[in-house]
Amino acid sequence: MQPSAGKPDLVNLEDPDSVARWVKELDTTESQLRDAVAQVGTKGADVEMHLKGARSSTNEDRMQQAPGGDR
Repeated sequence: MQPSAGKPDLVNLEDPDSVARWVKELDTTESQLRDAVAQVGTKGADVEMHLKGARSSTNEDRMQQAPGGDR
């Protein structure tokens, strides 16, 4: 699969090859990919962060969730 000429880091929802590439690369569904693009735009890195963001947390979040973390 060839990335879009000159803009390989962009998700092109009009190009079935681009959609298939990003679905595979991000281990997501087409529906989730389309929702993410609607939320954050077509930049691949932003889409990836949006999709993984729900599963991510900061060190501060983990400290607050730990027993005694509300010190």
